[in-house]
Amino acid sequence: MDRAGREREDMGENWWRNAVIYQIYPRSFADSDGDGVGDLGGVVSGMDHLAGLGVDAVWLTPFYPSPWVDGGYDVCDHRAVDPELGTLADFDRLVTAAHDRGIRVLVDIVPNHTSDRHPWFQRALAAPPGSPERDRYLFRYGRGDRPPSNWESRFGGRAWTRLPDGQWYLHLFSPEQPDLNWDNPEVRAEFADILRFWARRGVDGFRVDVAAALVKDMTEPLRDVVGGEGASGLDDLAANPDHPFLDRPEVHDIYREWNRIFHEFDPPRIGVAEAWVHNDRRVRYTRGDELQQAFNFEFLRVRWNAAEYRRIIQESVAGARSVGATATWVLSNHDVVRPVTTLGLPADIDPKVWLASHGENPPADLELGTRRARAAALLSLGLPGSAYVYQGEELGLPEVPDLPVEVLSDPKWEHTSHKEKGRDGCRVPMPWTRDGVSAGFSTAPGWLPQPCGWGARSVQAQDGDPGSMLELYRSALRARREFAEDESFAWDDRHNIGDVLAFWRGDVLVLVNTGGSAVPLPAGEVLLSSIGLGDVLPGDAAVWLRVGTSAGR
Repeated sequence: MDRAGREREDMGENWWRNAVIYQIYPRSFADSDGDGVGDLGGVVSGMDHLAGLGVDAVWLTPFYPSPWVDGGYDVCDHRAVDPELGTLADFDRLVTAAHDRGIRVLVDIVPNHTSDRHPWFQRALAAPPGSPERDRYLFRYGRGDRPPSNWESRFGGRAWTRLPDGQWYLHLFSPEQPDLNWDNPEVRAEFADILRFWARRGVDGFRVDVAAALVKDMTEPLRDVVGGEGASGLDDLAANPDHPFLDRPEVHDIYREWNRIFHEFDPPRIGVAEAWVHNDRRVRYTRGDELQQAFNFEFLRVRWNAAEYRRIIQESVAGARSVGATATWVLSNHDVVRPVTTLGLPADIDPKVWLASHGENPPADLELGTRRARAAALLSLGLPGSAYVYQGEELGLPEVPDLPVEVLSDPKWEHTSHKEKGRDGCRVPMPWTRDGVSAGFSTAPGWLPQPCGWGARSVQAQDGDPGSMLELYRSALRARREFAEDESFAWDDRHNIGDVLAFWRGDVLVLVNTGGSAVPLPAGEVLLSSIGLGDVLPGDAAVWLRVGTSAGR
């Protein structure tokens, strides 16, 4: 184990409080067998890159057996590896390779639904209404020829599919992803066993998919979502404070049970909630007897606006502290347009709508977006708590908006009648080398085509270049270790005004200028900056300064 690995290993059971976690989408990370699809062997091959980057943990999105209707989130077997991605032996080798480098491993757990090809659902289809097999899922009779409620799928269209026997089944996502019934003791017991299965294999924690939506109020007659037909339900808690299927109070009983399971192991495992709810609700998932963290999607949605950052940072830090947790910060993931692109678009442009134009209306200003993304990296990594980095973010990869429609695999494309192009553009395979048929990702073309010139953004091309995004991230993660475990945070009232964010982390002053005009730079030692500096901090730039203690400043 190298020195950095030993330092990470010494962080103890609370390692997650201030960690940097790197998200891996395995099909797009690296391919070890030349079939054009990334796999677990590819993850092992990239482990030295991650250790050199300085991350504390990796989070693997689903690698389980799946028809891949929804990027692997339609799971057929929660205790196995999809043959296209490897074997359980390959997974064990991955965990060993990570742990040898002091890197922890988190895996995705998908408890809201299964694949329609899961053995449980196949038995449910073969069984009659009212049977124990159907009770594992959510089957109901409709309102005549209409579905049981107006609930709609996150991917577009209604959230109910009718069977020939007249019953409908619920799917908050694709019809191929039937929702489980968490009021059924078999479902609870099954996932308790799944958690233990992976924890025994050395997994350090779990990212919980759709964490806020497991419990539904299925009291007859089912309540409609306020907003009428077309209401998605996932972003309308204000109109539906007692929501029938989102953020139900009963969901917290599940995570209290999981917390007890986590503490069966030494050190305790951790859970991270994917909960698309506002801060006041999100912190409930991180109370001491529930999960340890919850993703801060409000931060991700900010479009380079100091006032919005200021509000969300203040609420997030205070909220996390109120329950003894730490905040999380995320700039991107496998579900959103990459920040280099988003930050290069006008603030009034909806990235989803922009994708539908194949990136042409208007063209993204990638030079501006890259400049802002560099500053945003220093902002997120400078804040107290944990930071999540999505693969390729450290390379400054942009969105690929012009993928040919014939290669699109995201179900949003079909379920929205081709109105939303979906999420494939942020899942294009990683470039590792300048040259090669797929820029070092594979010896074959990747499962999604890489754009021309992708190799110029590769790990190889950026390695050792002091002006590259890769070297900025490497430097930031090294410098961050000097103050990350100091969870103090205080605004600097002299500079935290207008377009400038200014806050203290111990004796380090973080300054971020979201405006277009330069501002005076305080005296101090420059630890790291997103751009070359003189005696001012330019617009769309950030700096970490050491200027002594924050007391009295």
